Amino acid sequence: MRDEEIKRKRTESRLVELIPEALSTMNDSRINGLSVTEVVCSRGRYDAKVYLDKSYLNEKEQGEALKQLRAVSGYLATYVRESEGWYKSPKFTFEFDTQLEQISNIEAIFKEIAKRNKKDESNES
Repeated sequence: MRDEEIKRKRTESRLVELIPEALSTMNDSRINGLSVTEVVCSRGRYDAKVYLDKSYLNEKEQGEALKQLRAVSGYLATYVRESEGWYKSPKFTFEFDTQLEQISNIEAIFKEIAKRNKKDESNES
């Protein structure tokens, strides 16, 4: 791993800690309880894509939360910059993480395949 990649990973892991901390200081109940699942920084660390857990939000609440997060992204950047002593902060974009849904769908497919294989084996016997 090159030095640049190490710095990017370090920045990503620090942002995973700092963003929920900043959100928890806000008075807006739509966003102060959101949990960050992952942060992916661009190569130069100028942009950061923040993935959020959507497990307890419906579609309407997700839209409202994203709208509110876009509105407070400047505050988040200032919070991160001041708490870490950075010269500048990445520009944040927010998305809800669908990885858990994809994993559960894949697991369901594997279970179905296993059932079919057992059924085929019992029919051959």
